[in-house]
Amino acid sequence: MTSSNFLVAALLGGALLATSCSPDEPTNTGVQHDTTPFVLDTKDVSPPNIAPDNQLTVQTVKLGRMLFYDTKLSRDNSMSCATCHVQANGFSDTAKFSIGINGFPGKRQAMVAFNMAYNTNEFFWDGRAHLLRDQAVLPIQDSLEMDHNIDALVQILGDDSEYSDQFIRAFGSSEVTEERIGLALEQFMNSIVSVNSKYDQYLRGEVTLTPSEERGRRLYFSEFNPAFPDSSGADCAHCHGGMNFENDRYMNNGLDSDADFVDYGRELATGNSNDRGKFKVTTLRNIELTPPYMHDGRFETLEEVVEHYNTGLKASATIDPALLYPLNAGGLQLDNQDVQDLVAFLKTLTDYDMVNNPDYASPF
Repeated sequence: MTSSNFLVAALLGGALLATSCSPDEPTNTGVQHDTTPFVLDTKDVSPPNIAPDNQLTVQTVKLGRMLFYDTKLSRDNSMSCATCHVQANGFSDTAKFSIGINGFPGKRQAMVAFNMAYNTNEFFWDGRAHLLRDQAVLPIQDSLEMDHNIDALVQILGDDSEYSDQFIRAFGSSEVTEERIGLALEQFMNSIVSVNSKYDQYLRGEVTLTPSEERGRRLYFSEFNPAFPDSSGADCAHCHGGMNFENDRYMNNGLDSDADFVDYGRELATGNSNDRGKFKVTTLRNIELTPPYMHDGRFETLEEVVEHYNTGLKASATIDPALLYPLNAGGLQLDNQDVQDLVAFLKTLTDYDMVNNPDYASPF
């Protein structure tokens, strides 16, 4: 080979080498890993504790948002996470039971998907998922929901150049895995915060409550004491307290007697009969937007919910002791005006900023 031919061959070889880099190499497309932190705006509410191994970044939150709204996560491309967790409905579903891609209803009412970062006691109504990232990938594979094969989904996303680039930005390589899908979805859901309801604004001194809302507020936070009916309250904050209006517990709230249990709740996750009929105590933030109510969607209105605690409690072996007092006293003894005022206060927990925040909407 002449020196000129050798030079040409060497140049061609170098060009081929330059174009045969691994598809996981970020510099191949100019896309780079970006670790810019995502900063939560929680206003005057204390920020949540984010898992150290999945701190929020702008690009991973973006990836999770893409996944949350993408129908590719269902086997027939007809459903996304957002199908059953609608922003306008407080990231919940107003159907009693959500319908999956095969036309089958779920077994429980869809839970909300905001303020998840403040959740510290596992996920789902029965707490069967330890971490949010674990919860996030289960509906994808559930035959009653999105009914997708996770390996097939990994392949589909890996073959999509837009996702390949976004996985590089989020994780440093284009590799798609079930774990990374869960981590990204966890980050997006952790980025959704509800901290600016009328009640939050009231606490900051920015607005005043109406007379009905104020009376409802007092009923909500006052303890039940039938010996002093003029000052007795509904004692709601015992279970739905703190900044997120819940208590990080699983409780039997007197929906059914022992003979009437259809869903054993927490017991199905723990195997402990003492957990029978216990379900996660959910946040009351945005409760106005998330009917129907309870794990089985049995109540259509907030008035029905209040009336359950007022006159409808049923005794069982695992009912929470805090509810035995009003149960044995014949109920909370609220009159119709009390019920209406309490509902008026509950509606002050609606956060229209969250509902209308474009950062939480579909990116497509």
